[in-house]
Amino acid sequence: MKVRTKQTKPARFSFGKFSWAGFSPWVILGAAAILAPLYSWMALTSMTRHEAFMNQLLMEKGEALIRSYEAGARTGLGLHSWGYLELQKLLIETAQQKGVDYMVVVDGEGTILADSDPSSVGRPYGTDLDLKEIARSRQVRWRRVPNPGGEDSFEVYRGFSPAAGRPPFGPGGRISPPVSPETIRQLIVFVGLDTTPLEDIRKRQRNQSIAQGALFLLIGCAGFLILFIVQEWRTTRQSLSRIKAFSDRLVEHMPIGLIAVGNDGLIAACNRSAEDILGLAPGGVDGRPAREILPQCLRDLLTELRESGKTLEKELECQMEDGRTLPLEALATTLESEEGTPLGSILLFRDIAEMRQLKEEVVRSQRLASLGSLAAGVAHEIRNPLSSIKGFATYFRERYRDVPEDRGTADILIQEVDRLNRVITQLLEFARPMTLQRVPVSIGEAAERALRVIAGEIREKNIAVEIRIPSDLPAVTADPDRLHQVFLNLYLNALAAMKPGGILTTAAAADPEGAVRVRIADTGAGIPVEDLLRVFDPYYTTKPSGTGLGLAIVHKIVEAHGGDIRLESEPGRGTTVTFRIPGRKET
Repeated sequence: MKVRTKQTKPARFSFGKFSWAGFSPWVILGAAAILAPLYSWMALTSMTRHEAFMNQLLMEKGEALIRSYEAGARTGLGLHSWGYLELQKLLIETAQQKGVDYMVVVDGEGTILADSDPSSVGRPYGTDLDLKEIARSRQVRWRRVPNPGGEDSFEVYRGFSPAAGRPPFGPGGRISPPVSPETIRQLIVFVGLDTTPLEDIRKRQRNQSIAQGALFLLIGCAGFLILFIVQEWRTTRQSLSRIKAFSDRLVEHMPIGLIAVGNDGLIAACNRSAEDILGLAPGGVDGRPAREILPQCLRDLLTELRESGKTLEKELECQMEDGRTLPLEALATTLESEEGTPLGSILLFRDIAEMRQLKEEVVRSQRLASLGSLAAGVAHEIRNPLSSIKGFATYFRERYRDVPEDRGTADILIQEVDRLNRVITQLLEFARPMTLQRVPVSIGEAAERALRVIAGEIREKNIAVEIRIPSDLPAVTADPDRLHQVFLNLYLNALAAMKPGGILTTAAAADPEGAVRVRIADTGAGIPVEDLLRVFDPYYTTKPSGTGLGLAIVHKIVEAHGGDIRLESEPGRGTTVTFRIPGRKET
């Protein structure tokens, strides 16, 4: 099994490598649908405003030409020789200005009286307009006139009145005969202006608007796209942050140890369980060389992993720096990227000391159950012959009362039968189900009661007794006689193992679950390591006169109370027995 790291891919966007597969074209279409009408309205408004401005400029230019022409005509009316011919000449001169297509003066009937094109004089013009109304009005008006040779002409016109504001008399009070004042008051002047520059400006503006529109649409769509990318990036980052936080918490609170080692041999990650199992300082190993931190067994496992390239799963016996042996169940595997590039190694391990002990207890319980069933059957078969043997021994003791040697032999036979009967009684008691009479019991009082029973032996061997039981230790619900038997058996075993001058320690404390843990330690000879698994077996004993049922019965009593018992021993330094009795709340 190789662990492959895989980048989290969001649903619609992949940061770093843009994924068009996750990008919807409706975003661009939607942006265009919003921006196109908006810019079209803005461009149309701008063009309309610009055209109105240009029309206003042309109209003002046309009006200025009309005023200029009027001023020249007003000056000429004061001369005796001024007539339509002079009016025509002045019109031609005025029409020669740049940007003027033509100038026309018509009367109220629409007949051309003067034209920048002399050949048009006498022809009708403007008959589609209300010329008399225009002649009476001083209002400047304009219209577009089609021009077959090019762009339309911008035509400005209004009533022509050069004599306005002055009397229609010449020098000496004479009326100028060529042009009558009445005729002048009915004239209309038309000025046709060239719109080619205006059309050029309009075309440039239209092209510019199209280019600006395309740029605006491009920028707008790019803006929408950037907003979309930023939003997706933020969503991706938040998702990655949540995943990272979840992964960190998952790794940190895993019930098994995890250590990641990079290709450079440095520790990249180490969770709390690994620190607790290996006894490492919290948060003090990241970035440090694995060879300085890991025990030899795990370093050897990493070396084997690099050489084989295969996932390894083993049970290890690790020798720690403090001298203890730590049993571990470990798994080592290679960490790879999506492309298969090795990134480092991962160690997963857990302490299996407690699991081994539980397995041993299960095996021991099964063995004890089998032995108990066997003992119960054998005991019944042995007791019947023993009764007959004791009866015959009693008979021979009375018959040979006067023969001391025979009487002594009969007494020995009776004593051995009684001893064997006591052993069978203990065996039956061990085999049958235990009945408990539970009442609240003080651990301190139970310990002192047992110590009083063996006080003579304690004084005889000069044993120092230490009791470390808090006065406020909660009571337990237990059978007082059975609990007394537990203390008494453990104390007797401790006394038998110690030489004169030893120390017998009794300590007790409540655990968080409300139970009471009792620890009885001695400074005796200790028990060999190979015998630790057999100490609770029936008939196992290291004492010449022991029956081997004491610790087996203690184990059964503690288990009957719903507790557990453990024994730790070091040859030459002593033995410690710890048993747990549930508190009143647990029962």
